[in-house]
Amino acid sequence: MSRLARAQNGMASRGLKPQPRGKPSGLPFNAHFVNVAQAAGLRAPVIYGDVRVNDYIVDSMGCGMAFIDYDNDGWQDIVVPTGRRWQSSPEEAVIRLYKNNRDGTFSDVTATSGLGRSVWAMGITVGDYDNDGFDDIFITCWGQNILFHNNGDGTFSDVTGKAGLLHPGTRYGSGCTWVDYDRDGKLDLFVSHYMVFDKDVMPPRGHDDTCTYRGIPVYCFPHSVPQERCRLYHNNGDGTFTDVSEQSGILGVKPGFCLTAAATDFDGDGWPDIYVACDTTPSLLFHNNHDGTFTEQGLASGISLSEDGQEQAGMGLGIGDYDLDGNLDILKTHFRDDTPALYRGNGKGYFRDSTLLAGLGVETRFVSWGDGIVDLDNDGLPDLFFATGMVYPEVEEKFPDYPYKTPSVVYRNLGQGKFEELMDEAGPGVTEPHCSRGVAFGDFDNDGDVDILIMNMNEPPSLLRNDMKGGNHWLKVLLQGVVSNRSAIGAQVVAAYGGRKQKQAVLAQSSYLSVNDRRLHFGLGAEKTASLEIHWPNGGVEKIASVDADQLVVVKEGSGVVRTDRFAPSPAAAKP
Repeated sequence: MSRLARAQNGMASRGLKPQPRGKPSGLPFNAHFVNVAQAAGLRAPVIYGDVRVNDYIVDSMGCGMAFIDYDNDGWQDIVVPTGRRWQSSPEEAVIRLYKNNRDGTFSDVTATSGLGRSVWAMGITVGDYDNDGFDDIFITCWGQNILFHNNGDGTFSDVTGKAGLLHPGTRYGSGCTWVDYDRDGKLDLFVSHYMVFDKDVMPPRGHDDTCTYRGIPVYCFPHSVPQERCRLYHNNGDGTFTDVSEQSGILGVKPGFCLTAAATDFDGDGWPDIYVACDTTPSLLFHNNHDGTFTEQGLASGISLSEDGQEQAGMGLGIGDYDLDGNLDILKTHFRDDTPALYRGNGKGYFRDSTLLAGLGVETRFVSWGDGIVDLDNDGLPDLFFATGMVYPEVEEKFPDYPYKTPSVVYRNLGQGKFEELMDEAGPGVTEPHCSRGVAFGDFDNDGDVDILIMNMNEPPSLLRNDMKGGNHWLKVLLQGVVSNRSAIGAQVVAAYGGRKQKQAVLAQSSYLSVNDRRLHFGLGAEKTASLEIHWPNGGVEKIASVDADQLVVVKEGSGVVRTDRFAPSPAAAKP
């Protein structure tokens, strides 16, 4: 961002104009997204700040979304967190749980679930922290974070205090992820914070002449306030956690304005690291030293700043293997008048900014949030998706070129490390304008393609059903840990098919503060089989040859494939 723009309100952006678009490839795109949220039963708005103005930064940040199979029936259910309003929060401003009816619809079971709290929620992470076979939920908030234990009977209990996770005072929790950092088979918990926010100290919108955007009074970005450091909690194995932030080295790292956290092995040493997208400050990479401690190496790894060494407004993190070299890459989203960042990984902990080389410089119009590196059309080449939405609803009236509600963005993978932005080809669900934040990817109707769940500010969520056409094949992999944590969080799978190999990681948070379907989804194109190489969180490696396509395979650590499912969706869920 220029010095003038930064002085206006401090939001990091490099002030870039879009690069010229190349000639469209003309290739067909077989994924087609339609927003079916209303018909599916996702009708309650996600309350977050005021509709017309945002008086404080808390109003504008939104929250993540989660796919979770909380009842172990093989169908993805949905958790929708919530925010509040300062003056009067509507009764519908509660965390919601939607049960999958297995026919393309969901039932709102919030009232009986134990989740229906009214809070300023932000991040969510899902994992089985007590290895009892049922996924639990941790939610960060401005206020007090919450740990919900899955009771296995369709209900959840708030065990935050019992687990030792209550904290003094008011914190602004943001990113959070389960991570077995010491490989003892029990999920530990990492929590980042956005900033120290005190409503009684921070001037509201219009009370500080220096807080403007294009001359319009907006809320202040509080550069001068203290920043809350990240925290790490060790799982004691008895339902409780111990704060090990200081001895692990996490507390000693100067924080930025931390948002999404993603934990996986980024350097191929078999131990999970933690990457944190930071807004307007260098992003952080906590490298696992194998002895219970971490060292921050974001700058040395090439994923703290842009290619030209500039700070960016890091929001979302997509983790995947876009160039099919068997190494994990990173897609990080930013503020408008800037590009996203596409970091190409070498598998040894070093990344190269390949944004412009990949063709992502053509789009700079939007503030971008939840994202993913995911194969949308099952052609075997992972595509890029991110949702967008402005943070200042007040600006659009005077500057129509800065709309509050904006479309999502799809970049189709052309191969050879190149992408092209699709304008209308991906369907009306993508072009539909919303002010969006969190995004979760998953196959809610069990038909073998990837659907998309999106949080929209003060509107119902979008549920983008993928109406796939064509004959491309696919494979889903669900891992069950035995020596490793039962959720297999931290595991990585390399699928080899047709001369290609693609790596994916089992993550407990990514996108923007969100949780994807834990079943890893590989598009295979024309290939009808794939081989799998599984790197378990405890360091073990397992190989499975010649797995048939078009099915889910469940792999139990040490036992190979223990179950398969070719899916037979209810006729009521059939797509046109």
